[in-house]
Amino acid sequence: MMLDEAYRSRRGAPLRRMRLALGFGAAVVVVSIIGFFVFLNQLPQSEVKPWRDADGIVVLTGGSSRVSDAMELLAVGYGKRLLISGVHPTNGAADIQRSLPESQPLLGCCVDLDHSAVNTRSNAVETRRWVRERGFHSLIVVTSNYHMPRAIVELSHAMPDVALIPFPVVGDKWNDEPWWTSGAALRLLLREYAKYIVAEVRVRLDRFGIAGISVADGVQTEVARGAKVTSR
Repeated sequence: MMLDEAYRSRRGAPLRRMRLALGFGAAVVVVSIIGFFVFLNQLPQSEVKPWRDADGIVVLTGGSSRVSDAMELLAVGYGKRLLISGVHPTNGAADIQRSLPESQPLLGCCVDLDHSAVNTRSNAVETRRWVRERGFHSLIVVTSNYHMPRAIVELSHAMPDVALIPFPVVGDKWNDEPWWTSGAALRLLLREYAKYIVAEVRVRLDRFGIAGISVADGVQTEVARGAKVTSR
């Protein structure tokens, strides 16, 4: 009798493990879906001017109208100086001037270009270097609304002692074409949500000394490999 029970127990073990695996997988899917909608809920639907000014302004390249919006903030005095981070190596101030002709006076006096950053993580490193060189203690961050959560995670990790004031840029298509009606928009948001989760996990591990690689080390590795600037 005991042998029969042991035999049945051994036969049932794989089934129990499969049920546990399925249950765990289902829980992960449910949590991921809930997290995605929480992520969407925090994305601004319209642009609102920063609630205060700052020492400097940084704009992370990669989306339409980010640079023009940052230049407008600089022009009306929200910051003393602007960093455009992640500029393509072949582009310079003249290229920006051609797309924004009215920006010439500001480009000549108050704008710095960063050609080193290749992604959001290295944007944070280059911004930290610029902030320290300028002695700034507060910063307005300009990037697309869907990119802002990850940008703040990376920037606050790189500069915990700097006050960050978000200015999320909302593209025209955001309100004209709801994300759930566009496959491209849905893929973009899912991809950004996944990157945001990865950044959150890595930063939390790094704070506890578990990640095993610093922000600067990661950037140096990417630059050494000749990584190209891509859309963020």
